[in-house]
Amino acid sequence: MPNNFYITTTLPYVNAKPHMGFALEIVQADVIARFNRLKGNKVFFNTGTDEHGLKIYKKALEEGKDPQTYCDEYAAQFDDLKEALNLSYDNFIRTTDSNHLLAAQKFWQRCADNGDIYKKNYQVKYCVGCELEKIESDLVAGKCPLHPNLVLEIIDEENYFFRFSAYRGKLLNLYKKKDFIVPDLRLNEIKKFAERGFEDFSISRLKKKMPWGVPVPGDKEQVMYVWFDALINYVSCLGWPNDEDNFKKWWPAVQVAGKDNLRQQTAMWQAMLMSAGLPPSKQILIHGFITSAGQKMSKSFGNVVDPFEYTEKYGTDAVRYYLLSEITPFEDSDFTREKFEQKYMACLANGLGNLFARITALADKNSLDIFVKKGINRKLIDKVEEKMNGYEFNAALSILWEELRTCDNIITKTQPWKIKDQSAIKTILEPVAQKILDVADLLQPFLPCTAEKIISNLFKPNIKKAEILFPRI
Repeated sequence: MPNNFYITTTLPYVNAKPHMGFALEIVQADVIARFNRLKGNKVFFNTGTDEHGLKIYKKALEEGKDPQTYCDEYAAQFDDLKEALNLSYDNFIRTTDSNHLLAAQKFWQRCADNGDIYKKNYQVKYCVGCELEKIESDLVAGKCPLHPNLVLEIIDEENYFFRFSAYRGKLLNLYKKKDFIVPDLRLNEIKKFAERGFEDFSISRLKKKMPWGVPVPGDKEQVMYVWFDALINYVSCLGWPNDEDNFKKWWPAVQVAGKDNLRQQTAMWQAMLMSAGLPPSKQILIHGFITSAGQKMSKSFGNVVDPFEYTEKYGTDAVRYYLLSEITPFEDSDFTREKFEQKYMACLANGLGNLFARITALADKNSLDIFVKKGINRKLIDKVEEKMNGYEFNAALSILWEELRTCDNIITKTQPWKIKDQSAIKTILEPVAQKILDVADLLQPFLPCTAEKIISNLFKPNIKKAEILFPRI
């Protein structure tokens, strides 16, 4: 019986164009969504854009635009990733959507009714890049380590606070749940953070200073802090609180996030859910950064790589393959054009592409009827599924490419192009074609277009010489 499976990315800020760091996250989520569909599960896949807060308000003013107009322009560019990266998401939520605004206010009211929201004066250092408050232990040489080029702002005002400190014990119990946070490295990191104790955090801003936010219920002088508002998208996208049936159908979610989101996703958001009387998330997958020459790829550093440029030049599946095979799932990994092109040539153009071209050309030349079946290599399916259950995308692809190398070795050793007897050629090609089909079947979540081309070609009554999958650079 199929299961309902809900997966969501974080929502990127619309303060600049999409970059390869977010492409990594959304491609990982897409593979997980597609793999679950391949297993027969019903999937709801959510992504979108985070459009409130000081960072976006300032950028809109810098460009001389109304904040909503500014957000509309940049949100469209993030939605364009769907075609560029061949994404299969079901929903694209924007935190300026009217249904989200209402859900955020209802969520706030629930937390307030539970006694977890109060008002006080405070002064704190604030990183606009992170949209987070910073204490001295968060800083390096007085600066945010993730945004060292930004000057910390001093916030000194009366705001509403969320009673985060009240949820330390419940969160530590939640962290005992097996595989709630993946990998263990990040689980241990947040557990140590929780064991030290939480400080209540501000969840509003004075509207006269920062008007771009969700209005606080019952207080026209305050707007919601961007993180409190944005995190609620994970339930508002399901129609909560109005569509209770749809919410129960899909929630809780598997959430994919970067390591700089660890505290927000695994602690702040979970405490907010508890306060609102909603179940915690199902699981949270934390990935590392894509680095450039060892430095985090970041809009504020100006070292980002444009995913649109790469998909246009090398093809969508080439970009997906690199992000999934070369970028380790949980650790930081470097991205350079040289590394990308080396991987492209070795594994795609001269690897899968060349093998498939040789097989189809030989079958076509000799007018062979090749008979293959889908889903019969249970051993290969189980091996790939084991790696995917641990979100080891690179390891899963490594298993498939080892199978392709076996095929290549068979062809190189037997040299069927030198054989005259068609039946002898078929005896060699048919099991190799079956292996390639087995790989293509499991490759569908990773490289959907390439897999479709291979499968459709091998299922023809008479195999014809295939088009080039990956042109040589």
